Amino acid sequence: MLKAHLIQFVLLLAAGSAVVAPGALCATLSPTTQASGPSGAACINCHAKISPQIVSDWRLSKHSQRGVTCDVCHGDQHKTSADYAKAQIPTPDTCGACHSTQVEEFKRGKHALAWAAMKAMPTFHYQPMAMTEGMKGCGACHQIGLKSPQEIAELRKEGNNFGIASCDACHTRHTFSVAEARQPQACETCHMGFDHPQWEMYESSKMGVRYQLKQLGVLPKTAAAPTCQACHMQNGNHEVRTAWGFLGVRLPLPPQDKPWQADQTTILEALGVLDPQGKPTPRLGVVKALDVARFTQQDWQRERDKMLKTCTECHSADFAQEQLQLGDNMIRQSDHLMAEAIRTVADLYRDGILQKPKNYAYPFPDVLTFHNAPTVIEQKLVVMMMEHRMRTFQGTFHSSPDYAMWYGWSEMERDLTEIKSLAAEMRREHRPASSLPQR
Repeated sequence: MLKAHLIQFVLLLAAGSAVVAPGALCATLSPTTQASGPSGAACINCHAKISPQIVSDWRLSKHSQRGVTCDVCHGDQHKTSADYAKAQIPTPDTCGACHSTQVEEFKRGKHALAWAAMKAMPTFHYQPMAMTEGMKGCGACHQIGLKSPQEIAELRKEGNNFGIASCDACHTRHTFSVAEARQPQACETCHMGFDHPQWEMYESSKMGVRYQLKQLGVLPKTAAAPTCQACHMQNGNHEVRTAWGFLGVRLPLPPQDKPWQADQTTILEALGVLDPQGKPTPRLGVVKALDVARFTQQDWQRERDKMLKTCTECHSADFAQEQLQLGDNMIRQSDHLMAEAIRTVADLYRDGILQKPKNYAYPFPDVLTFHNAPTVIEQKLVVMMMEHRMRTFQGTFHSSPDYAMWYGWSEMERDLTEIKSLAAEMRREHRPASSLPQR
């Protein structure tokens, strides 16, 4: 089922789902055209009364200035309160009719895969619908991802008519402001919290502090202060990819570093990408399709070179290289702690102290089960991987000392101690009575 879903999704990306040719809508719109068309004017007159803030926001937008009225994006079939369901909800292809370059870049990037990534998680269907398709939890941020026509139809059937446009995750409706989307706060809603607190890291870094001081007028507008977009959307490119990907894993690793290779192999086994014997599993294809890791040296180096070029706008090339290598080294160090913890839990499965859950492919810990991990020790392992390991290397790359050290590395050390202690206790409790000391 999951494989079929991903094949369908990849075909969607390759072929596109546009129902209009790029530029077709824009071709009839002059920069000076006003909202004077009968359909657009009717929308505005009605909605100015029943949802005035929507109209107010639209009037602030470039769309208003260029005569892009409601019917251009929503169609002209909805005419009364009784037929509101006929209003078309825009998709990225709607935006692509005028913004084809940005939409094509977006489709090549990781944000386009966000919805599929959420649905690919092994315990996705265990979560309350409000948190997923209802878009009040995971789905609220992962809605930025592309959806197939079948998925859109299913969402609408469930009463979820919104969250399919993608672009409005950053260019919020109905101002659809480029200036808004260029501010680091535009990233804050999703890039914060448990496993990806990039906002908190950036905000507390000197880069983030300087930018906030620019916003407050303390520093001049020309002062150097990079934003999320400056580093991750170079020249406005909507692809948004990083060298290490979301999970901080890559293949191949430097061939001379055998210990790191062994540690990352263990981590890939706990991610279910490799089986306990280190052989690829079907989940490897899913991870590749979802672009959450780099699997060739060329792919990794391309993203690293893009970041180095960005860094050298403010720093020397040597300094930039050194700082990024510190991030690489921090992944290496955190991987060693993480792998030791995984092996500690894996040994409990090997020795029969933990039994393979029915929904597991192998008798081996699966960190992608998140909070649905079946035992306390595996819950601790998930937190170590998805919260504290993430904060260790992400905090280093984002130049946030406290996140890298106290919210990341220090917590990993504590996690490992707890996991070892729990494992020892479980082994003591598992010992048969005949092996206990006799009085």
